[in-house]
Amino acid sequence: QEPFVADEYIERLAWRTPGGGSRGGEAFDPKRLLEEFVNHIQELQVMDERIQRKVEKLEQQCQKEAKEFAKKVQELQKSNQVAFQHFQELDEHISYVATKVCHLGDQLEGVNTPRQRAVEAQKLMKYFNEFLDGELKSDVFTNSEKIKEAADIIQKLHLIAQELPFDRFSEVKSKIASKYHDLECQLIQEFTSAQRRGEISRMREVAAVLLHFKGYSHCVDVYIKQCQEGAFLRNDVFEDAAILCQRVNKQVGEIFSNPETVLAKLIQNIFEVKLQSYVKDQLEEHRKSDAEQYLKNLYDLYTRTTNLSSKLMEFNLGTDKQTFLSKLIKAIFISYLENYIEVEIGYLKSRSAMILQRYYDSKNHQKRSIGTGGIQDLKERLRQRTNLPLGPSIDTHGETFLSQEVVVNLLQETKQAFERCHRLSDPSDLPKNAFRIFSMLVEFLCTEHIDYALETGLAGIPSSDSKNANLYFLDVVHQANTIFHLFDKQFNDHLMPLISSSPKLSECLQKKKDIIEQMEVKLDMGIDRTLNCMIGQMKHILAAEQKKTDFKPEDENNVLIQYTNACVKVCGYVRKQVEKIRNSMDGKNVDTVLMEFGVRFHRLIYEHLQQYSYSCMGGMLAICDVAEYRKCAKDFKVSL
Repeated sequence: QEPFVADEYIERLAWRTPGGGSRGGEAFDPKRLLEEFVNHIQELQVMDERIQRKVEKLEQQCQKEAKEFAKKVQELQKSNQVAFQHFQELDEHISYVATKVCHLGDQLEGVNTPRQRAVEAQKLMKYFNEFLDGELKSDVFTNSEKIKEAADIIQKLHLIAQELPFDRFSEVKSKIASKYHDLECQLIQEFTSAQRRGEISRMREVAAVLLHFKGYSHCVDVYIKQCQEGAFLRNDVFEDAAILCQRVNKQVGEIFSNPETVLAKLIQNIFEVKLQSYVKDQLEEHRKSDAEQYLKNLYDLYTRTTNLSSKLMEFNLGTDKQTFLSKLIKAIFISYLENYIEVEIGYLKSRSAMILQRYYDSKNHQKRSIGTGGIQDLKERLRQRTNLPLGPSIDTHGETFLSQEVVVNLLQETKQAFERCHRLSDPSDLPKNAFRIFSMLVEFLCTEHIDYALETGLAGIPSSDSKNANLYFLDVVHQANTIFHLFDKQFNDHLMPLISSSPKLSECLQKKKDIIEQMEVKLDMGIDRTLNCMIGQMKHILAAEQKKTDFKPEDENNVLIQYTNACVKVCGYVRKQVEKIRNSMDGKNVDTVLMEFGVRFHRLIYEHLQQYSYSCMGGMLAICDVAEYRKCAKDFKVSL
């Protein structure tokens, strides 16, 4: 019995034999163990012989059964071949019979079809006779419930009548045509009544009959007209249209054999009648009088129409529904979109000018024209390169003439213009139109507002030898910087997506670069002249406060001050200016301007201290002043 391990078997045998092991206190008896092993081997041999005889017997029996089985299989194969032959014969016989039956069927059909046609022709001739006699007696024409059969007959008679010569059959032709028209009207009336009652199955039956009539399109028109009754009761015509189309889409497939054509016709009717008149009413009211409201309405209506079109794209409207819906939208808005950009630019121009004018009026400021050419240019160049006071500088009374509120208003108007431009412009004209809007922004924000403020600020910087001069140009720098960040953000957020893949991109970037450089030149010039003024103020302080006796005191033993009064005032002034520079600029500009200011500060003090002669005590005081100046210079946080 598996698993069989010989060692374990012998161990178990030895353990069961008395005296075979040391367990239980028994003494070990090898003879007895040998005797048990010999007896067990004999038993195993006997068992082996018995099993071997049994195996041989079973093998013989298996061979006998295998022969019998093989014989049986051979017999089955023979009987199977016989059955297969019978099956083939039967299959051939069935094919032969089927061929005969098909042939017989064809012959019957060949006889029956002309017979049916003859019967049909006989009936039509009978009905035709009634029209010839001028009296319709058949039940099919007099019974209103058999309108479907009557319609089928009259439709066929109408086709036949068209082939007949007019001179001989004019009267009967007119009677058939009259009956054809009457039945058509009855069917349309029946369809209308069924639609009012909401009987879909009856509508489907009548529509199927009318399909072969000329008035089928009129049936569709009636359906479309009745669908719209009571559908547009709310203020939102677009939402009403979407709900109506959704309802009809579920129903139209159950009634008509060509539902996509009927639904497309309904949508066309809604666009060309309802939406077109609604859009016209909304836009024509403000077209001439209020450009702002006109543009808002145009954007809103166009957006809502395209949203409606997107909803309608879900329905089956035939093959090219995208083109179909685009044409419908274009038909409504084409007269408004053709000159949209001109209206947009005109509105933006007048609106921006008004925002700026309102601001300057609130400041009681009459905008002066910035002179160009000739003497003005000469004065400006001399003012830049020298510190000579050429004519009186303008006193701005601390006003920067820059307003974040004005800028936000201008940017908001332009943002809305970009959004309208994106939605309303033809894709091919979009970059060109966006560039025109951007040019308006540059003109009014950068040129008319920032650049004007810089020019006014430059003219307001006093000459470097003015006493107690108020320096407001750094406030202009601070505000111009903030405003330009807002301008740059709008450029990236709203203009770039509209022009990113067009040649106008490089043109816009160049225009932006030019305007930045133009402003930077003026800012640089203004900061330089402001620093000159600061140094000039410090010179005045030193000239007024520093006495010769400061560094050569009469009583050397009685000096009580740590540093001179001039040093205290100059350091106080410098600290204020450093703080002002830090507040007015950002980034590396702070360090650049402070370094330039520091270099000039150093030069001023260096030249100033060289003018004096010093006593021993005065020399100590000068060292204290220099230490204070150095302490002041540390506030610059510039390593140089």
